[in-house]
Amino acid sequence: MKFMKLGSKPDSFQTDGDNIRYVATELATDAVINVGDVKFYLHKVCTDASLQRFPLLSKSARLQKLVALSNDENHDEICIDNIPGGPTAFEVCAKFCYGMTVTLNAYNVVATRCAAEYLEMYETVEKGNLVYKIDVFLNSSIFRSWKDSIIVLQTTKSLLPWTEELKVVSHCLDSIASKASVDTSRVEWSYTYNRKKLPTENGNDPQWNGVRKQPMVPKDWWVEDLCDLQIDLYKRVITTIKTKGKVSGDVVGEALKAYALRRLPGFSKGMIQGSDVIKNRSVVETIIWLLPTEKNSVSCSFLLRLLQAVIALDCGEMGRKEVVRRIGQQLEEATVGDLFIRTPAGETTLFEIDVVQNLVEEFIKQEKGTVTDFQEEIEFQEIRSPAFVSDASKVKVAKLVDGYLAEISRDPNLLLSKFVDLAQMVSELARPSHDGLYRAIDMYLKEHPGISKSERKRICKLMDCKKLSADACKHAVQNERLPMRVVVQVLFFEQVRTTTSSSSGGCTTPDLPGSLRALLPTGSHGSSRSATTNTEDDWDAIPTAEELKSLRGELATLRLSYDVAKTNAEKIAASKVKGVVMSKKIFSKLWSSKERHSENSSSETSDSPASTNAEETKSTPSRSRRHS
Repeated sequence: MKFMKLGSKPDSFQTDGDNIRYVATELATDAVINVGDVKFYLHKVCTDASLQRFPLLSKSARLQKLVALSNDENHDEICIDNIPGGPTAFEVCAKFCYGMTVTLNAYNVVATRCAAEYLEMYETVEKGNLVYKIDVFLNSSIFRSWKDSIIVLQTTKSLLPWTEELKVVSHCLDSIASKASVDTSRVEWSYTYNRKKLPTENGNDPQWNGVRKQPMVPKDWWVEDLCDLQIDLYKRVITTIKTKGKVSGDVVGEALKAYALRRLPGFSKGMIQGSDVIKNRSVVETIIWLLPTEKNSVSCSFLLRLLQAVIALDCGEMGRKEVVRRIGQQLEEATVGDLFIRTPAGETTLFEIDVVQNLVEEFIKQEKGTVTDFQEEIEFQEIRSPAFVSDASKVKVAKLVDGYLAEISRDPNLLLSKFVDLAQMVSELARPSHDGLYRAIDMYLKEHPGISKSERKRICKLMDCKKLSADACKHAVQNERLPMRVVVQVLFFEQVRTTTSSSSGGCTTPDLPGSLRALLPTGSHGSSRSATTNTEDDWDAIPTAEELKSLRGELATLRLSYDVAKTNAEKIAASKVKGVVMSKKIFSKLWSSKERHSENSSSETSDSPASTNAEETKSTPSRSRRHS
């Protein structure tokens, strides 16, 4: 830390209690100056050779006026209530007038400078006066020091508006911003950097031909020291740094992240702690305002933590929309854990699924918005490169949503409509696999066993059985929570895939009876209405353990016959035909079984809630045995 010593005489100021200061000399004092609640007993005129003749009046134009005024009004005391820096700063100025030794540093120099300005201690009053000396010290030492500039800037807040008028604040801002903007090869001053250790600090300092390399200065070397600033000063510093235009957006983003972690307890865990809501809200809103405009200048994870803070602190709607928009632009970077935004206390559900829907909407908007913007650019004959959302990003977001749905499905109060709405939002994002979606659907069915047949059918229609992997198909045909319709579809497409895996002609649907074909999807997913409406309810019911066992056995037979037939082309072709015939037999057998079951228990196949519960209860023992 830089410092400056003024004066050469011993410090003879003494105290008498908390509110009295006096100069210890043989001469009687003839001036009483009240500064706040402290009385200073000093000398207006002094004939002591060891002291100046007019220790106060010779250097302060304001005191000259106040003393003359008090003499005219016959007042014994002079009152100074509004001097910046208070009694402490006045005492330093008084000691300077007496020629006593005083030490100025980054902590007291600004208060002393403002007090000297108030007392009018200019060069016009006396050469080598206090204002001139402090200005030289500030410009030659303080503003050239990285850490001293930050300390001085912190002290300016309690001395407003004096520090603004004297341009101390602007000088500090420019000094700090200029140093933060220099090339790292020119950084020769000390700084704080505890966020991550450099190789030299870990004992892994690389060497070249036995010569120790100069340690590298990280690009974000300055961010931690600025975290000491209050939010209003921090905002002005970062704004000045951005104005310089020499610091990249990702470094500014690192600075904002470091500040949030320092100033918002619990930020990293998505739970803002502390009772000062107004202060925390100000920090969050300022960070949002300072976010760099460059895409990916801050991580998606940081933005999601910021969004949680916005919700928890009830920040403004504009700030919330901005964070949501920024997250939507880089949603593919998020993890499932990042999306766990808890609802406020008292809500029925655990997580803010509506917020996640907004994020997905923003992601999907990118391409749609790009087309509109591009058309407008053509009209105005502007050439600008439109944004582009890659297929890889779409797949990542679809996978992210599937994983999120699987986790929030554990919430027993999650409405089916919320699940379906979010799943349908990413249906346009071509998924190469529906395994993640199947897992989410299965988890929802497991945690919500009381849903109706129509609801079970609605959620299962989200899934395209043709896009399930072999492992997922294996699990699905044994899944006692899926409707019979879905199990048959999975079994059918698995059999088709098996029998046509060596053919380049693609997957084709064998010639099946119309009633069975109605169970198979006609489009990318879902199923058409059955031609036989009186058995529709049967196929949407949950299969029994015996029916699943029969299906699995037949599927194993089909696979075995195909493996044996692979040795030559003729046997492969024969196995395909045989497979189709066997599949007809399987489905016909199941269909007949279902019809008999429908005739014997017609009351159970109705659409009433009672019948639904009866069918679900009927399948419960087999499910409980498998899970136990």
